[in-house]
Amino acid sequence: MESQRIEFETDDGVVLHGDVRVPTSASGAAIICHPHPQYGGNRFNPVVDALFQALPDAGIAALRFDFRASFDDGVGERRDAAAALERVRELVPGVPVFATGYSFGAMIVLAVDDDDLAAKVLIAPPLSHIDTPNVPTGATLVLTPAHDQFTAPETARPVVESWPDAEYRTVDSVDHFLTGRSVMVAEQVGEWLSTRSTQDD
Repeated sequence: MESQRIEFETDDGVVLHGDVRVPTSASGAAIICHPHPQYGGNRFNPVVDALFQALPDAGIAALRFDFRASFDDGVGERRDAAAALERVRELVPGVPVFATGYSFGAMIVLAVDDDDLAAKVLIAPPLSHIDTPNVPTGATLVLTPAHDQFTAPETARPVVESWPDAEYRTVDSVDHFLTGRSVMVAEQVGEWLSTRSTQDD
């Protein structure tokens, strides 16, 4: 299926740019949040791109987008994610909606307050870089690289296992950047979300 470029607006008037891929008979829809924009993160990051390709193959519509141009220390970026969720609900109505993110994007997803989300996926979230991470109450999948430079598995696992409805996985043999494992991780996410879509039908 082809991707379509889109624009949408946040509740504080910022216009965001993104791409969407919608499979025939989508069983769910997801936003994809990219790594830290001050360190080169954007919607074309390899991990984000792998998710953008894999999720529609699993029946999940995917919307990736760039955060606002003026970095807002996570505050405005949460508004960006909320706007993306609203837009994907308009594009693919009547299906479970998910939020996925990688690195900084994972922390934005973790902070998103949306009671109608079916699940969250956090890939390489730098949990040790914040004092008190938000505790997700809904279904959450967390994947931490075995050699993550920012939050090692031995730090991430006990945090995630304290959450009420979370599944924790370690990605073997890679560091935070998931070189050579992006596609495998994206396929795992697609399979997990596809299962959640079926459960929500």
